[in-house]
Amino acid sequence: MENKDNMYIPKPIDTSHITLGDDIVALSEMLAENIHEVWAAGRVAEGWVWGPKRDDAAKQHPCLVPYNDLPENEKEYDRATAMETLKTITGLGFSIRRTNP
Repeated sequence: MENKDNMYIPKPIDTSHITLGDDIVALSEMLAENIHEVWAAGRVAEGWVWGPKRDDAAKQHPCLVPYNDLPENEKEYDRATAMETLKTITGLGFSIRRTNP
């Protein structure tokens, strides 16, 4: 549905009031790493390889490295995605618990 100005207005779920426990915060780092792995696997499947700078024509990307080798700003992007996902799950009334420690 379009508004009268034909501009998309994002309306994410408000998670500003959600506080996560330490165990869930730790989970967010594991999710962040997996988010990167899923992204990287998709790029590799499309024929992308590591390159010193992003080059869409040559399908090269400097972030096609293990998560631990990413620059901190790239890790923060994945961490923010993971944290917001966990907050949204909690905000929607779901609970997350570990079944096998």
